[in-house]
Amino acid sequence: MGIENEQGTGLSPMLTKLLIQAQVRTVAKQFLCFSGVGVIGTLAHYLTLIAMVEIISVGPILSSMLGFAVGALVNYFLNYHVTFKSAKSHREAMPKFFAVALVGLALNGVIMSVATESFGLHYLLAQVVSTGVVLIWNFTGNRVWTFWERTDEET
Repeated sequence: MGIENEQGTGLSPMLTKLLIQAQVRTVAKQFLCFSGVGVIGTLAHYLTLIAMVEIISVGPILSSMLGFAVGALVNYFLNYHVTFKSAKSHREAMPKFFAVALVGLALNGVIMSVATESFGLHYLLAQVVSTGVVLIWNFTGNRVWTFWERTDEET
C-alpha cells in the first residue's frame, strides 16, 4: 500500500520510497539545526551567567537563572525562524515552546534522580543520558506540537 496522490490512486512503491526518504532527510536536517540552535542558546546562557557574575557582580544563582531565560528566548526565536520557519503567531507558539521546555526540565530532574540515586551512575554520565533524552523530547514536542503547521490536506 503506497501513499495516495490527489486523484486517490496509490503512488508507485518507488515514488513512495523516494517521498519517505525525502521526509527523513528533512527531519534529520531539522534535528541537526535544532541541536545547533541549542548550542547557541547554551552559549547565550553561559555568556549571560559569566557577564553578570564577573562584570556586574550579581550572584551566580540569579545570574544562572537569568542566563537560562536568555538562552531559552534565543532558542525559541532561532527555532521559530530558522529550524521550523514557523508562520504561527508568537501568542500561540511561545507558550507551547515553554510548556515543552518545562516538561523537559521535569524529565531531566526525574532521569537525574533515578540514574544517580537508584542506579548509582556518576552524575556526569547521568546528565549525558538525560541530555540525550531531553533533546529528543524537546525536538519531537516542538516539531509535532509547537511548530506543526497544518496543510490543506489535513484540514
